[in-house]
Amino acid sequence: MKKIAFIGLGNMGAPMALNLVKAGNEVAVFDLVSAAMDPVVEAGARGALSAADAVAGAQVVISMLPASQHVESLYLGDDGLLARIADGALVIDCSTIAPQSARKVAQAALARGLEMVDAPVSGGTGGAIAGTLTFIVGGEDAVFERARPILALMGKNIFHAGAAGAGQVAKIANNMMLGIQMAGAAEALALGVANGLDPAVLSDIISKSSGRNWAFELYNPWPGVMESAPAARGYAGGFGVDLMLKDLGLAAEAAMGSRAVVPLGELARNLYALHSAQGNGKLDFSSIVNLIRKG
Repeated sequence: MKKIAFIGLGNMGAPMALNLVKAGNEVAVFDLVSAAMDPVVEAGARGALSAADAVAGAQVVISMLPASQHVESLYLGDDGLLARIADGALVIDCSTIAPQSARKVAQAALARGLEMVDAPVSGGTGGAIAGTLTFIVGGEDAVFERARPILALMGKNIFHAGAAGAGQVAKIANNMMLGIQMAGAAEALALGVANGLDPAVLSDIISKSSGRNWAFELYNPWPGVMESAPAARGYAGGFGVDLMLKDLGLAAEAAMGSRAVVPLGELARNLYALHSAQGNGKLDFSSIVNLIRKG
């Protein structure tokens, strides 16, 4: 049993923390939205009064926050958590942030004598609930091996991408591909339906043909096709449009910094930006199909 602090209990963080509780760990949780802590506290976690309270005496500190500025604000500075975390603790940041931010925080942790990895996740809320997430980890070999047993309580596939920040690079490349795929799936379905095809039949055909991808097999964007997908519940929950837009922005920044060419990623970013500007930022990203259907 480990004494674990978990900070950030959104759609992904809360079920991840729940799995740590179910595995028998002593878990302290904190979120700026106090109601977000309730389900995890009901399962046996301790609801902390602050992030600093949560990490008091913790052997492992895990964070799951929206963006780079939140992670840097949490950990850095005179009042940051790195100054408060107990000596010898392991720090795992599961947020999806800019690689340079991950490196900045990791370097500060090292200067403080702490071990840290960036470990962004893939697998969606369903994977978070089921404990089958994929973790993409950046950090030193020995620290990765130290983090692996903790990550295995929340996920099924654990990859070591390289040094600090490498997990973030791999994650934003993956999410750029995901955004492109979902927009493509939406276009294909809209084209078929506009020409008289049943979306369920077309989805079945594509999922067993050369156009198959994750969107068709596990996360179909068309309402009424897949009961388990956010499209079946009005695109509520899941991975928000604004979060996808953030990740596509991170991909664009990384491409600019390395002079990589990502024209499809930039096009997908523009589509999600337009969709968000029309008031859909909180809906699941698969709702991009509604933008394309209107086009």
